[in-house]
Amino acid sequence: MNKTLAAAALLGASALAQAAGFALTSPDVKAGAMMDRKFEFNGFGCAGENKSPALKWTGAPKDTKSFAVTMYDPDAPTGSGWWHWSVVNIPAATTELPANAGAAGGANLPKGATQVKSDYGSAAWGGACPPEGDKPHRYVFTVFALKTDKLDIPADASPALAGFMVNANTIAKASFTAKYGRAKSK
Repeated sequence: MNKTLAAAALLGASALAQAAGFALTSPDVKAGAMMDRKFEFNGFGCAGENKSPALKWTGAPKDTKSFAVTMYDPDAPTGSGWWHWSVVNIPAATTELPANAGAAGGANLPKGATQVKSDYGSAAWGGACPPEGDKPHRYVFTVFALKTDKLDIPADASPALAGFMVNANTIAKASFTAKYGRAKSK
């Protein structure tokens, strides 16, 4: 077995999809960099613009039937992280979401796509809002290529249920991680 195949076997199928060229980027948020305040939540003590960044993906597997997009904070002090955004049923022909696609009501989403309730309790983008003084949190943006045209997720589904349905139907995924922190008030 050659080294590339052996490495892919060790890392799993999603690593192979990444190696095959499935990639997620953003013109608004750079991987590894700090996010702008416009992506910060407006509430819970945060006062940002609560806008979702534009996202673009390339190299999805040819058998992709739809996409899902999520943004997750594994550093939230909850014991299970924090789901900031989940969008499902994005048509397979779609390769990007515009800035502020996560606005409440879904008017900026592709036709057929729907937002799932976040850990803030609403079906919309919920921006970064780490506790003041915490070291910057990591925010993982992921696009999932799915093997189904539509996920049948109830409107009041929890982020965990949506995550289960997305992961059960994933054929490949691509991610990048950005950071955000808030200084302690004086």
